[in-house]
Amino acid sequence: MIVADHPLITHKLTMLRDKSTPSSVFRKLADELVTLLAYEATRDVRVIPHHIETPVAPTEGVILAEPHPLIVPILRAGLGMLDGMLRLMPSAETGFLGMVRDEQTLQPTVYAERLPADLTGRQCYVLDPMLATGGSLIAAIEYIFDRGAKDVTAVCLLGAPEGVEAVKAAVGNRDVTLVLGSLDERLNEHGYIVPGLGDAGDRLYGVAG
Repeated sequence: MIVADHPLITHKLTMLRDKSTPSSVFRKLADELVTLLAYEATRDVRVIPHHIETPVAPTEGVILAEPHPLIVPILRAGLGMLDGMLRLMPSAETGFLGMVRDEQTLQPTVYAERLPADLTGRQCYVLDPMLATGGSLIAAIEYIFDRGAKDVTAVCLLGAPEGVEAVKAAVGNRDVTLVLGSLDERLNEHGYIVPGLGDAGDRLYGVAG
């Protein structure tokens, strides 16, 4: 697990948490935060050598390896993180995973997906603003592993210790990395992260009436 330690991240998270921050500013802050977190999340992205000619001399650099990384926002709140991630990796591909909690079993289920059928050899980056109980993120990671992926990085703006421990227990020794903007104190009795920032989806897009 990586908890980003940078004053700009803490500064933007402070503004993001403020209940008086309007949705328009919230979306901009979330976008900026994801780009900052993406630097940590992509530290181990796979690259291959690449020869180029500069205006002065030939040299060797690197480019992203094939197959390109796959970014998977969890709908709907994860969409607010997508542009920030693509800004850093514009050549990455994007899949989508819609998840909803079953009111009877309280377990997350997939209601929509747009992913390659075979994810063998793909590095996958799952975007979910809040790691609270961990249920949705665990289900998403399992879904991606079932498609053949072996390397998953989850990027979250905030996490609770309960959710982090749940994810660690669920993934075992598989190659999963958590990247958080902040590890908060705990979950309250309603399953909200404390101090948190409220419902990320509602704050990004408003409440559907």
